[in-house]
Amino acid sequence: MESKKGLIMRSTGSWYEIRADDGTVFRGRLKGKFKLKGPKTSNPIAVGDWVMYAMEDEANQTVVIEEILPRQNYLIRKSVHKTGQGQLMAANVDQAIFVMTYKSPKTSLGFLDRFLVTAEAFRIPVTIVFNKMDLLTEEEKDQVFEWAGLYQELGYGILFTSLPLNQGVEEFKAMFQGKVSLMAGHSGVGKSSLLNIVAPTLQIKTKEISDFAQKGVHTTTYSTMWELGPATYLIDSPGINELGVMEIEKEELAHYFPEMRALLGQCKFNNCLHLHEPHCAVQEAVKDGEIASSRYLSYFSIFENDDNRR
Repeated sequence: MESKKGLIMRSTGSWYEIRADDGTVFRGRLKGKFKLKGPKTSNPIAVGDWVMYAMEDEANQTVVIEEILPRQNYLIRKSVHKTGQGQLMAANVDQAIFVMTYKSPKTSLGFLDRFLVTAEAFRIPVTIVFNKMDLLTEEEKDQVFEWAGLYQELGYGILFTSLPLNQGVEEFKAMFQGKVSLMAGHSGVGKSSLLNIVAPTLQIKTKEISDFAQKGVHTTTYSTMWELGPATYLIDSPGINELGVMEIEKEELAHYFPEMRALLGQCKFNNCLHLHEPHCAVQEAVKDGEIASSRYLSYFSIFENDDNRR
């Protein structure tokens, strides 16, 4: 049987939905004796992967995946259930869109920074969307604008959105055109509501925030890819409430903070880890206010706590 190329649109554990060139979607599974290369993960195939498949059962329109084609990039996080393993969030993405809220629920800068480090590792551009702006007091808005200024200076895209005020909605829609985008953020930050405006025909489920946890209720269990138009795809990753950084050596971590990367080679020691060493350019920049203390705290936290690196 002749092999054909297809795109993984959805994963539901052992079965996958594969889009053929003509738009037909097949259900497929991995070949029994499949040798995996690449990172040690709980899910061998990610949404966004290109694969070669062959028809298995014509009557039921099921196929067998024979090969995973080389990835341009991927985003990975620590598996919540399996120690030492990662979970692939998506593969072959052009951009990531991180939705965050100042409250209801609160997104911490540490969580944002972990996501940015993961994207930086593959040079995936990120736009940070500050949603639910209508819920904020003037003082809270000032804080959000200050954060936005910090990340804009580091080279990240910024957008402020509010559905009740129709703020930023047109700009949000325009961001997806002709790209494969991954959307991420805590449960409850309003990803599904924003998506339903971009693609109303998809009718993505939304749930009310859980007042008890203030972290929202999971509505998506697996990443899903939606086709929004010609060459325009959106990957909606599950609401993430934890994000462990994987596959980054401690010595390399500073490379994925753009403001630290700019100072590489300026420390006294060329193997400086920017923690307690003397004459460290990064520590000096933090003292002088050139590097935000919140970013340095994130660096320190990832360095100390994320122990599942290679």
